[in-house]
Amino acid sequence: MTLYTRFAAHLDAALDALVASGDLPAGLERRAVTVEPPRDVTHGDLATNAAMVLAKPAGTNPRALAEKIAAELEKLAEVASVGVAGPGFINLSLTDDTWRGELSEILTAADDYGRSAIGAGVKVNVEYVSANPTGPMHMGHCRGAVVGDALATLLEYVGHDVVREYYVNDAGGQVDVLARSAHLRYREALGETIEIPEGLYPGEYLKPVGEKLAAEFGDRYVDAPEDEWLALFRTEAVAAMLVMIRADLALLGIHHDLFSSEAELQAAGKPEAAEAWLRERDLVYDGVLEAPKGEMLDDWEPVELPLFRSTRFGDDQDRPIRKSNGQWTYFGADLAYHFQKAQSADQLIDIWGADHAGTVKRIVAAVQALTEGKTRFDVKLVQMVRLLRAGEPVKMSKRSGNFVTLADVVNEVGKDVVRFTMLTRKADAQMDFDFAKVVEASKDNPVFYVQYAHARIASLHRKAAEAGIDCPDAALSLLDTEELAVVKLAAQFPRVVESAALAREPHRIAFYLYDLSASFHALWNAGNDRPDRRFLLTDQPELTCARLFLARAIGQIVRNGLALMGVEAVQEMH
Repeated sequence: MTLYTRFAAHLDAALDALVASGDLPAGLERRAVTVEPPRDVTHGDLATNAAMVLAKPAGTNPRALAEKIAAELEKLAEVASVGVAGPGFINLSLTDDTWRGELSEILTAADDYGRSAIGAGVKVNVEYVSANPTGPMHMGHCRGAVVGDALATLLEYVGHDVVREYYVNDAGGQVDVLARSAHLRYREALGETIEIPEGLYPGEYLKPVGEKLAAEFGDRYVDAPEDEWLALFRTEAVAAMLVMIRADLALLGIHHDLFSSEAELQAAGKPEAAEAWLRERDLVYDGVLEAPKGEMLDDWEPVELPLFRSTRFGDDQDRPIRKSNGQWTYFGADLAYHFQKAQSADQLIDIWGADHAGTVKRIVAAVQALTEGKTRFDVKLVQMVRLLRAGEPVKMSKRSGNFVTLADVVNEVGKDVVRFTMLTRKADAQMDFDFAKVVEASKDNPVFYVQYAHARIASLHRKAAEAGIDCPDAALSLLDTEELAVVKLAAQFPRVVESAALAREPHRIAFYLYDLSASFHALWNAGNDRPDRRFLLTDQPELTCARLFLARAIGQIVRNGLALMGVEAVQEMH
């Protein structure tokens, strides 16, 4: 039990005591009661809103209730002082020994410091990347891939049962275009000189697909009608693209548990089953959409279509699930896919590009209808990344045809730099990825700054070993106020993890690690001006051991945080 959870339990016990004494009625809802650091550090170490939350339902004055709660909390040996501020906020200052004890807890828990059980085994399906299987991963896919993967790891860390899923869009017109593009490369492999017409995929990544098809089938399909080879070439090309996609994602350390095929979903009749389920509940009806605004009526014909009643769930209009030719709309297929996911998970999370923002309302409405409101569903939108080199836009990749491949970027700057950088801003905020800046050795580069903190700590312990400093024990009582200030920040890691998981925002881990690293670097740099503040003092082994203990704990938290981001903590910087 970490410090914040322990004090939440202490507060619960204090409230129970007031219930027992008759100062509080039994059965009050306490979910909104919090224990957290005060916004102003001069107010103390912890603050609680308990009196503000409970006073009204208890029929009492908030400040009077706060005084009674404070009197209970003052009895704790870990509490140095308690104060009531304003209309009833309670601020606590803890003893220095309490913080020293938490420092020991960090190293005792080690890799599990920050781990939580708030997920309670609830099964969460996180679907991310889900790029069309028409080529290699490019940087347009990268940010969503990293955000989704880090979120999945974070949810696992707090006790959820997580399924990482990739939805393969292999049933739309884009895979027919892929098959036709592969057919051209097949003919090229057999000796023809080809030109890639507009509308097909020009990337050289399809050459190996064409060569494989040529080796397997010879010239059998060179002059054959399209209907004889299209399905075969589509299957072969999609399979080859998925091998490439998996390899590209592996460069980022990303591995999905499940690849779900849209073609298989449709072949299994899942969209029909979803439609039937909705019709039984009068949530799909046959109707005619209004004419599109701004178009001449001559350009539009009223057609009766099966429509989902998404307006019942907050959408702007009801949505067609089939086209006039009977084929499923994108929404109709997506609706069936989410119906399938919801049958094997308690909660769903989709990571989408910001260009899909316009379809969020309808899919949220569909999931609400299909699960009768029982399944939590979040769509996290991820903004595109603009690639720069020294401030100038990066040129496109010849291999891909019209985009910068993820593999090229990872091979240039490394997996850890890419992953960390993708989490340095909130997912729905615009991002620039400048090749020069992300490898820059400066405080302005969060990747470097956090990695440097861990490398410094590793170097410190190597130097201590070289100096023959042995620390079987650490006299933590020698740590002073400046050093304990870093411990106070370190102790916030578990609550940052929980808040990031609850908000579905893995970037909070990156922000926290930057702040913790800055605090550590400031402590380290103090030794440049004041030799007595240095971590390694060969003539004061006890103090050195206490500071080494502190450094080791900070290093542990940096490792734990980086692991949540899928980033390796380096031992030295080159």
